[in-house]
Amino acid sequence: MKIVVTSNGEDLNSQVDPRFGRAACFLLGDPEVMDFSVIENKNVDAAGGAGINSAKLVIDAGAEAVLTGNCGPNAEQTLRAAGIKLYTGATGTVAEAIELFKNGKLTKADGPNVESHFGTGD
Repeated sequence: MKIVVTSNGEDLNSQVDPRFGRAACFLLGDPEVMDFSVIENKNVDAAGGAGINSAKLVIDAGAEAVLTGNCGPNAEQTLRAAGIKLYTGATGTVAEAIELFKNGKLTKADGPNVESHFGTGD
């Protein structure tokens, strides 16, 4: 299974970015072998549409699940429509979030857990 974890940095020791659409980057890979690559998120400073465009980015990368701190309604709806599982509430390092996921300790989201424009200061 390919998963994406929102991250503030480019390795497994980086902190989980609490924002989905405006995450610094995404780490994409297989949690069983812990082999991940970095996807730069060009939507960090987008004037609008960051959630939807970030969702399209991870969909196009082949992700089957997303681990993040928070996800707004537009991104959540786009991910759900593509059949991607969303897990919110992830914290700590990327490696710690992956371990929680592998051990079934992250709960699958049943909808967005923040309003639109979360993390923009608006």
